[in-house]
Amino acid sequence: MEGIRSPVEVKKFTQTAIYQAQIHIKPMATLIAIPILGGLMIIQSSLLSRMPLLQGTADLILLAIIAWALQKRVQTAWQWCIIGGLIFGLVSNLPIAVPLVGYGLATGIALYLRRRVWQTPILAMFVTTFFGTLFTMVVALIALGLTGNPLPIPESLNLVILPSLLLNLVIGIPIYALIGDLAKWIYPEELEE
Repeated sequence: MEGIRSPVEVKKFTQTAIYQAQIHIKPMATLIAIPILGGLMIIQSSLLSRMPLLQGTADLILLAIIAWALQKRVQTAWQWCIIGGLIFGLVSNLPIAVPLVGYGLATGIALYLRRRVWQTPILAMFVTTFFGTLFTMVVALIALGLTGNPLPIPESLNLVILPSLLLNLVIGIPIYALIGDLAKWIYPEELEE
């Protein structure tokens, strides 16, 4: 009887199918970052830049990268970090290394907290958003000073960094939910038998 298989053969077939599916998931999870982060950059530069809080605006790219890195099954956090940093660097007037360094620090924090605070990911989102925003803003402030455009630190802190931090913390909650749904769609949970 050719149609009947033993449980060992079924398990081996299932494991092979899962492995082959995972091979195809990683490129898709990386490539989908381009339209998502590109669309968020368009929204950030066209809409959110017109609605600042004092002089600070939200950083949707940073929030999406952090939320993606905090998802437990995601394996492409660094790829999203590089793609987001390149997109932001191409659009902004900052040197291209500035968003790459800032987003890289935020991604590193997110991946560290994902391993340590795995039971409360929303807390990890808040902590990573707080420090990630501070790091990206401070790196940008230093880069502007080095390129000959120094900004006064007290005014930068009060008018740009703190309002941006507040906006990122507020907008981080819905971004986390949306990116979480995307991660569940790309990395579906395996069904146990």
